[in-house]
Amino acid sequence: MTDTVSLSVTAGVATITLRRPDRLNALDVCTRHALLDTLTEVASDEDARVVVLTGTGRAFCVGQDLAAVEELERAEETVAGTYNPIAQLLSEMPQVVIGAVNGLAVGAGLGLTLACDLRIAARSASFSCAFSKVALVPDTSVSWHLVRELGHARAMELALSSRALSASEALAMGLLNEVVADEDLVLRVGELADTLASGPALSQRLTKRAFRSAPTMTLAESLALEARHQGQAARHPDHVEGRTAFTEKRPARFS
Repeated sequence: MTDTVSLSVTAGVATITLRRPDRLNALDVCTRHALLDTLTEVASDEDARVVVLTGTGRAFCVGQDLAAVEELERAEETVAGTYNPIAQLLSEMPQVVIGAVNGLAVGAGLGLTLACDLRIAARSASFSCAFSKVALVPDTSVSWHLVRELGHARAMELALSSRALSASEALAMGLLNEVVADEDLVLRVGELADTLASGPALSQRLTKRAFRSAPTMTLAESLALEARHQGQAARHPDHVEGRTAFTEKRPARFS
C-alpha cells in the first residue's frame, strides 16, 4: 500500500481507505494507481469475503485533484487509464463492495460511491456530480449509473446543475441504502460487513454477477444465467448447510 491508500483484512472484511484528508481525498495519479492496485489485490484474495471502501477526514472523495493540471491536459488518457479500470473493477470484483461514505462525494467520488454494491452514508455526507462546474463531463461510471438509477431527466438535471444532494435527498432518490448518524457510520458498516462475511460467499458472488449483468441482458439471457448460477449454488456445501440449518431450526454455519 501507499501513504494515500490503506488496506486491512480482518475476519473476512477488507477495508480500503483513502488517506489524503488534507486534499479531501482527491485522486492524483499516485492515489489512483494505489487504489487500483489495492482493489486488484483484494479481488483475488480468498480471505476477503466483503470489501468496504471509505475515506478519512471530512470527505469520502472529491474526485480528480485539480492541482494536477498535467493529468487534465491528457484527460482521455487519464480517464481511460485509471478511472475506468477502477470503476470496472468495483463492478466486476467478486466480493460485495460496501461504500461507507463519510463525507463529501464529488465528481469521481460520486462515481466511486455509485460503483459500490451497497452504499451507507453519514448524515453529514453530500453528493454532487460537479463536473460541469469546471466544464468537464461525468466519468468514473457516473453517467451509466445515474441514468439507470434515476432516469434520463433527473440524471441530466443533476449533471448539468452540479447541485449538491444531502444524504437524506440521495437516500430518497434511491442512490443510498441507508443514512446513519456520523458517529454511527463505522459501527453500522462494520455490522453489515460482518454479517455478509459470515454469509454464503458463493451465493453472494453469483447474486452480484447476475444483478450487475441484468441491465445489459435480455430476459431470456437473464433467465439462462439464473439457471446456471442456481446449479452452481445448489451443488455447493453452503446450500447443504443452509438447508440442514433450516430443517434443524438453527443458524447456518457457512464455510
